Amino acid sequence: MPNVYAGRYLRLNLSTGTQTIETIDEADVRAYLLGSGYAAKLFYAELDPAIDPLDPRATLYIFNGLLSGTFAPTGCRSSFCGRSPLTGIWNEANLGGHWGAELRFVGFDGVVITGRAEKPVYLYLTNDRVEVRAAGHVWGQDTFEAHEALIAETDEKARVAVIGMAGENRVKFAGVVSGGQAHARMAARGGMGAVMGSKQLKAIVVRGKDKPQYADAKGFHATVKESNKFIMDKPASQSLHLVGTAGGHPTTDKFGDNAILNWRGGNWTEGTIKTSGKAIAETIFSRHTFCHACPIGCGKAIEIKDGPYAGVRGEGPEYETLCGFGSNLQCDDLNAVSAMNDWCNRYGLDTISTSGVLAWAFEAYEKGALTKEAIGRELPWGDAQAIIELIHQIGKREGIGDVLAEGTREASHRIGQGTEKFAIHVKGLELPYHDPRGFVAMAANYATASRGACHLESLSYWRGVGVEWPGWEEGDPQGWIEQKRFDSSLGAETAVSFQNYMTTYNPLGLCKFITKGSFTPAQTAELVNKALGWNWTGQDVLDAGARLFNFKRLINNRLGITVKDDVLPIRLTTEPRQTGSAAGVLPDMELMLKDYYRLRKWDENGVPTKEALLPEV
Repeated sequence: MPNVYAGRYLRLNLSTGTQTIETIDEADVRAYLLGSGYAAKLFYAELDPAIDPLDPRATLYIFNGLLSGTFAPTGCRSSFCGRSPLTGIWNEANLGGHWGAELRFVGFDGVVITGRAEKPVYLYLTNDRVEVRAAGHVWGQDTFEAHEALIAETDEKARVAVIGMAGENRVKFAGVVSGGQAHARMAARGGMGAVMGSKQLKAIVVRGKDKPQYADAKGFHATVKESNKFIMDKPASQSLHLVGTAGGHPTTDKFGDNAILNWRGGNWTEGTIKTSGKAIAETIFSRHTFCHACPIGCGKAIEIKDGPYAGVRGEGPEYETLCGFGSNLQCDDLNAVSAMNDWCNRYGLDTISTSGVLAWAFEAYEKGALTKEAIGRELPWGDAQAIIELIHQIGKREGIGDVLAEGTREASHRIGQGTEKFAIHVKGLELPYHDPRGFVAMAANYATASRGACHLESLSYWRGVGVEWPGWEEGDPQGWIEQKRFDSSLGAETAVSFQNYMTTYNPLGLCKFITKGSFTPAQTAELVNKALGWNWTGQDVLDAGARLFNFKRLINNRLGITVKDDVLPIRLTTEPRQTGSAAGVLPDMELMLKDYYRLRKWDENGVPTKEALLPEV
């Protein structure tokens, strides 16, 4: 069999120092793929719901996707999985860049870590060594500083996945950063950086030379070449290359898809123009950046040369960051938002959750639930310095930042005074910045997604801007935009279809942005077939996604999730936007969830039945 994937993973107990190398059965790969799929298999088998996510006995599962390290379009992704300290349920935080490919070159598909080191350590992996090294000298450093220090003492071509002070301080939404200042990428959502911090594990450094071998090397090369051309011929991919995800900020405002004033506003048109990918390209753009094997290059490095934020450089803010710190917090200073992004990368903070909990805090201040005395300063909307100061307090867990570091759900419970009514989260995870009132299928997705409020588990709003696949076309994208994006009777079917496809991408190790270039399930199957010698069809891809999505639901059921948890924030189901193209729209959650459970074959409690597509458990 070709060794496209390594077929083994490292298991490490930091408390005892025990190391074992475990093999991966081919039958399991067929059933679960790799990445978050195989991680879910191990998690389900080893889960003890009584163990807190930050307990030394909790386990962190890090796995490459099936095609990570190949030159399949965007074959680079790794999933950091386990129980989220923010939500208490299943979590998978996906990392791009080059770290995952290097892990494959070392000869591992994953690393499973339990226990807690007595003192800070980092893990160094090469083809001939597994070393746990002291990390006291980089503990307390930001992710960029630690990256440079660890490269200097290991190998200049090594790849580093590292936590910052937020992870060390167990901020519940701390992430894991790779690439350093030049090419920062983060496994951001759900607090996997806090899990690493709880284990006193600063970083995992990898350097290898074992390259994948393919079942049909010539055919795989040809398929990749054809696939890259197909992807880059699409306007969506060309736009991502030219202006990155930030290019979509004015468009989301047009569709009523962005967040404004903690999800109260209708439009922020001029502000989105000032904080857009086009504005970046015209002012602070430095160069395009690419992840391993990516034909698109959506990353946009920046450099600010003058003004109060002079010296900020590296990866610029993407859409979610610009919307979160921009329209949602009302800061239209692009340079300031770029500095906020830089600080979040240095601390290792998820920008979605950080900006989300800050929007809650700003509204709590506006309504008197948080006082100047409690915060240490006033919080007028759009105040860049106030936002940056609170980012520091969260990362260091100082002052009010210690409360905000718990996330919006817990912070609102602690402060009370009615602030729960505008705490915008699902199952504890702050909403990303795509409004389910602008595309109602996203409401069905947010309510049911495996890790809480996650747009990446569906991306069904892409259908509203013309992204289609064979068998799903309406034949009239404009008609969908104008009429059907608000139709709750179509919401469940749309959400399920997109979830099934998107659920395969983390286990495959591919970036979902290629699907925005209309890359189909059949084309995805062909990549797998040429690489591994399988005989997949497009339907097999979708069936695999359905099995894994339902399996993760079973995990969450074991962690206490039922139909009562499949709800949206009350603001998004009772308060319509007042202006813009989505004005007056509210998703019909009762209708959509009834349809959704029927399509998924879940029972009335939200538990998959025997008739649901599931791997054997």
